[in-house]
Amino acid sequence: MNAEIIAVGSELLLGQITNTNARFLSQHLAEIGVNIYYHTVVGDNEGRLEEAVKLAQKRADLIIFSGGLGPTKDDLTKETIARLIGTTLEYNEEALEGIEAYFAKTGRVMTENNKKQALVIKDSTVLANDHGMAPGMFVKADDVYYMLLPGPPREMQPMFLTYGRPQILHTMEKVERIESRVLRFFGIGESALETEIDDILMKQTNPTIAPLAGDGEVILRITAKHESTEEAFRLIQQAEDEILERVGAFFYGYEETTIASELADKLKEKQMTIAAAESLTGGLFLGELTAIPGTSEVVKGGIVCYTNAIKEQVLQVKKETLDAYGAVSAECARELAENVRKLCGSQIGISFTGVAGPDDLDGQEPGTVFLAIASEGNETAVHSLKLAGSRAGIRKRTVKYGCHYLLQLID
Repeated sequence: MNAEIIAVGSELLLGQITNTNARFLSQHLAEIGVNIYYHTVVGDNEGRLEEAVKLAQKRADLIIFSGGLGPTKDDLTKETIARLIGTTLEYNEEALEGIEAYFAKTGRVMTENNKKQALVIKDSTVLANDHGMAPGMFVKADDVYYMLLPGPPREMQPMFLTYGRPQILHTMEKVERIESRVLRFFGIGESALETEIDDILMKQTNPTIAPLAGDGEVILRITAKHESTEEAFRLIQQAEDEILERVGAFFYGYEETTIASELADKLKEKQMTIAAAESLTGGLFLGELTAIPGTSEVVKGGIVCYTNAIKEQVLQVKKETLDAYGAVSAECARELAENVRKLCGSQIGISFTGVAGPDDLDGQEPGTVFLAIASEGNETAVHSLKLAGSRAGIRKRTVKYGCHYLLQLID
């Protein structure tokens, strides 16, 4: 079954509210194997709504509407659908009694237009509204199913789950599950990753693999469809194994995780402590890490050493090093990492120094970054980066590179 979701309401187009209903419906429809190929948003205008419905009728077996069932004149959804499928509206007595009971209970005067909410499409299956007044509807005309739901999420969501979803399942000959898994990568660009798995992408049918670019990251969403949930996940795992065989060195986690969160978990798992000396990042690295609950077990401390005076006086970077190589150098980064580890008594010391921009510094152009990691029993590693983008973007990606290299070290 192919479906289209049409959200009705000028407030959506004006940006006054976010269309969370479409996301909710898409997630739950995917679970039962309904394909969502289009999301449409249309204002409270009968002509434009009619155009949207006629277009959806050509490409969907099921059209789901949210909004436009209220008591005011600009609530036009059910009137428009009834006219387009050649039928009329009629009062649903149960809904009308519920509306009258609500006004009697609250002691408010019921105006005539509130009765409008009890109107439903003739011969439709009425979906009870247990959290509001306007009922929903489910009706078939000319091989297309129409489901009308109220706009407020607190009404729409329970109505769909309790009454709407079962109606859709009842109409489907075969129920397939759609399952998906998100893989997250860092340290490789989108085009480079695609090149590595190009043949896998070219032959995909089920599951499908969709690459997405994130904030300095690459995301792969693997989606499989099958009547059996277990078989869908088997297909996903098979595709994942093939992908990670090629680019597993850059993989760091699943779904909505972050690279900082994965690092925190790994540090806790290995019972390793860390300290940071931050020049370029100005505390951003430890800010990301300490935002994660439980990191007090692993974070010893850190120093924001934005000036050469602090690098020299607090972190004991040699004056000769700063004079000979400058603050933006591999030599300075190495001393910062080694000295902050000793100063804080941690097993790992990491340092960040570089130029975020917009101007050059010490003869180095924006995007020049030196990142060093000192750890017990290992030679201090210094990584040189050339990053592009805004000042904020360079700083954020520098932090992510720090997490990336630390994960490689700890693993």
